[in-house]
Amino acid sequence: MKGLLITGDRSGSGKTSITLALSALLSRAHDVQTFKVGMDYIDPSYHTGVTGRPCRNLDSYVMGAAQNRAIFDHACTGADLALVEGVRGLFEGSEALSNEGSTASIATLLDLNVILVVNARSITRSAAAIVRGFMDFDPDIRIKGVILNNIGSESHRQKAVAAIEHHCEIPVVGAIPRTEEMHLTMRHLGLVPYLEGRGTDAFLARIDAITGMIEDHVSLDALLDCAGEVVLHGSPAAPLFPRAKPADVRIGVALDEAFNFYYADLFDLLASLGAECIPFSPIHDRLPDAEGYILGGGYPELYAAGLEANDRMREALRDVSRSDTPIYAECGGLLYLTDRIVLKKGWQGSDADASFGMCGVFSGETRMPARRVVGYVEGHSSGQGPLGNAAFRGHEFHHTDVVLDPGTRYAYRLTRGIGIQDTLDGALSHKTQGSYTHLHPVASQSMLEHFVGECRKKP
Repeated sequence: MKGLLITGDRSGSGKTSITLALSALLSRAHDVQTFKVGMDYIDPSYHTGVTGRPCRNLDSYVMGAAQNRAIFDHACTGADLALVEGVRGLFEGSEALSNEGSTASIATLLDLNVILVVNARSITRSAAAIVRGFMDFDPDIRIKGVILNNIGSESHRQKAVAAIEHHCEIPVVGAIPRTEEMHLTMRHLGLVPYLEGRGTDAFLARIDAITGMIEDHVSLDALLDCAGEVVLHGSPAAPLFPRAKPADVRIGVALDEAFNFYYADLFDLLASLGAECIPFSPIHDRLPDAEGYILGGGYPELYAAGLEANDRMREALRDVSRSDTPIYAECGGLLYLTDRIVLKKGWQGSDADASFGMCGVFSGETRMPARRVVGYVEGHSSGQGPLGNAAFRGHEFHHTDVVLDPGTRYAYRLTRGIGIQDTLDGALSHKTQGSYTHLHPVASQSMLEHFVGECRKKP
């Protein structure tokens, strides 16, 4: 099979829109397996939507080399083309003096050829200097081609292409005009998730417009000429997710427009551990019978009224928590388990504060908006909660403050990151744990194994 990594010279270069469209176009003739570098739920939802294959995440800060290779090998089964979208600029990562956590580290680890997307707005010959600088900064990274974005005119395109191909001796495989059609719909934490937007004609029309623009201005043949052979390292004798054993425990997973931030690996892992996942909607449904529950991230603040209106769901979650049923909640799930969500005056143009009742599992409230927090976290789980005793690395990304009762117990102590209160995270109530920390299921497999074990103990 062939493989290619699409990266940018910076955040905002347009690589997500371009990778999305390339994934859709190449899927017409290939079985395309997509990947996203970094801890991110929303971009992968788009790649999954247009290819029909679950997009997987790769991250050299949160996971080790063997884990990243195992995810790559597992996901590539049955595919003939791997397409990896980078994060931020090619060399942006967790550290200033190393490639850890960067797109470059994944390119090196998986030995992938690279296409560099350059925001060429208002530059021509300088674009060649940017590309040459990226090529020389780390010669181990094989930049094989360039896509120019934000091209203003035909003369702009000609000058930039000529400069790059002369000074860098690699092809410019595409030049995208400057147009609003290339922008996906955004909100306070990034793109509108694909699961949420796909039900509207305007959303789908925007994706079609982006795909058409890329089809007209990128040579797919030239792009594929830049791809390299993919080398897989996995062993059939040691698969990432062993064959699922017969399910003997049920775990309800909140999945709707308010809660949909999950890594595809989570469902594979739970199945391999003998857990049957039962999806349910906290907005629309009753709580299903299960031995445990997972409430992922999402946008509960946008659906606060609907969540409040389903009082049977809120009461049921409060009751099962008090009966010591294991519950694990990340970020959006944490917000839902507080007493209330308070949206401050000015939020989305409101002229007064608005308060919405939530589950009341944790004594305290969620306040929004607050400072925007995004970054890696690292810490240790004390073992007092349903995820057991373990060191972990993960990610936090939120625009809220959760203010809990001073007597709240916490499972996590962070050495990197902010958490709920002064580097404390993983609030505890009975066997319910809620955190701002997002865990990757492969990196934190032992913690999820412990959770499933706790669910299995439930009578």
